[in-house]
Amino acid sequence: MRYYVLDRGDKRSIELSQQFHRLAESKGFKLDSESPEIVVSIGGDGTMLHAFHTFTDQIPDIAFVGVHTGHLGFYADWRADELEHLVELMSANGPEGFGNPRIVKYPLIEIEIHKKSGSASYLALNEFTLKGVDGTIVAQVDINDTAFEMFRGDGICVSTPSGSTAYNKALGGAMVHPTIEALQLSEIASINNRVFRTLGSSLMLPKHHHCDIFSRKEQRLLLTVDHLNIQLDDLVSVRCQVAKDKVSFARYRPYPFWDRVRNAFLN
Repeated sequence: MRYYVLDRGDKRSIELSQQFHRLAESKGFKLDSESPEIVVSIGGDGTMLHAFHTFTDQIPDIAFVGVHTGHLGFYADWRADELEHLVELMSANGPEGFGNPRIVKYPLIEIEIHKKSGSASYLALNEFTLKGVDGTIVAQVDINDTAFEMFRGDGICVSTPSGSTAYNKALGGAMVHPTIEALQLSEIASINNRVFRTLGSSLMLPKHHHCDIFSRKEQRLLLTVDHLNIQLDDLVSVRCQVAKDKVSFARYRPYPFWDRVRNAFLN
């Protein structure tokens, strides 16, 4: 089995990373930073986001496993004291060639940025946001090439189902089961009065829909894609839709999504 480990960089995570390498070597795993089959994230959900963006060009060919070294994360199935058990399961013979995990696939957001100076594209595992650097942003929101609303406010957040428990939840958006192929658009402090109106609530778009956000004044904007920050001075538009590719997670034991929600927010 070809594997790679990415850790958070703190002392505890580095120690666990070294321990994983020792255990993996004893099982005959091959360390491969170029084309791994399994990527192990040791740290928190932020570490998993970093791991995801390290391998965005290989998403269809990689499965991720998360080990959390702090509080329980949504993308981490394993505690620090379970590392040896995890490696044992990963080394068991199975049809996949790296143990016998259940591979679950979650939707991603495909983001196309169009600027006066050029274009770029990204994938988001959690969400992307568009905010003003100097204050209120003015942006036209189109759905399926039809004008929907003119937004004025602090910004817009568009999340994946698996990312709906993060910033989207803080904005009052719904938590969505990650097997649902959709994206969710939530407003960040929109202005609503007699002159300016927005929908005022989050909305969900299915995988066959797309949304365009057009910059409607000269404004400095900050686009975040998960943990990445991109400052834009010449934005024309952002197009988002459910991506064709999905992210894969290797589950070596059951851990239902609603159990994660309960453990994170209620227990």
